[in-house]
Amino acid sequence: MKFGETFMEYLQAEEGLDKFSPHVEYKRLKKVLKSCRACRAAALKESNSNGEQHDDHENENSAICQLESCQLCDQNFFAELKKEASDIAGCFSSRVRRLLQLHTAPGIQKYLVTLRQCFKNDQQAMMQECQILIEYAMMNAIAMQKILKKYDKVHCSVTGRNFKSKMRSERLEILQSPWLIELGALYMNFNESNGGKSNVIFSQFSCNLSDTGSIMTLKVPDSVKLEYDLTCPICLDTVFNPYALSCGHLFCKSCACTAASVMIFQGIKAASDVSKCPVCREVGTYANAVHMLELDLLQKKRFKQYWKERHASERAEMVKQSKIYWDNQTRYAVGF
Repeated sequence: MKFGETFMEYLQAEEGLDKFSPHVEYKRLKKVLKSCRACRAAALKESNSNGEQHDDHENENSAICQLESCQLCDQNFFAELKKEASDIAGCFSSRVRRLLQLHTAPGIQKYLVTLRQCFKNDQQAMMQECQILIEYAMMNAIAMQKILKKYDKVHCSVTGRNFKSKMRSERLEILQSPWLIELGALYMNFNESNGGKSNVIFSQFSCNLSDTGSIMTLKVPDSVKLEYDLTCPICLDTVFNPYALSCGHLFCKSCACTAASVMIFQGIKAASDVSKCPVCREVGTYANAVHMLELDLLQKKRFKQYWKERHASERAEMVKQSKIYWDNQTRYAVGF
């Protein structure tokens, strides 16, 4: 079965579940590219009718050169595709946030969720939503990849490939989202609670963590395999109490705080607006940093001794920094 048919079946099934969300308009964008094929055929025909003595290869290249700046695609294709990518990324992150809040709710929310589970077991529904979200991310990512590949094939250009790189730099590439890592960690946490047995709901994909915890592997249908490096670029150890900056890079909380010149007890959100990511040097990536609670919970379950050692080390450093900070504040207050 062709991917277009598979994607349309997926969209129809999503509509039936009343969970219809923004998606890649794959069928309509293909029609735009077909019109480009018609433009190319017309250009070749016009070139031949003018009596130009060129071989077929030269005629084709001439038409392609005209189509590399195709006004129809420039105005409709990429603008619409970028809007769709933005809507998909926003919808995906908001739905994942809502799901994770049910599993790692803090404070009074955790109490309310626990109380609710006394009357209704939401775990099955949460597992189904986890699968739906991973499938949503993968299907739209594959659709976008294929439609950009078709664009480059029609125009014999690398514009589609460059557009994909641009989306990645603007953090619209859904497969690079830290929320996908959180979903993988949620899947493995569910397996831990079920005694390590994979639920039938997750029969179509699997997620694994390497023995050292530094690599997460996500396998999904169509033989797609994604690997995420969980090594902190600063301490070069597996991330502990991990945070993902808005640029997508993962760090230990203590390492990210040190890089931003803030103390651990103050937290990453205390970083200034001009703080840069230690890897890509992008400014302002700390404000919307994501605390990877599911990944931290997974490490706590899988690597208990490692987690305890890192936790004790971070706590000792936090107490030390806190003492220095308040000593300095006291001296400043009394005029020393």
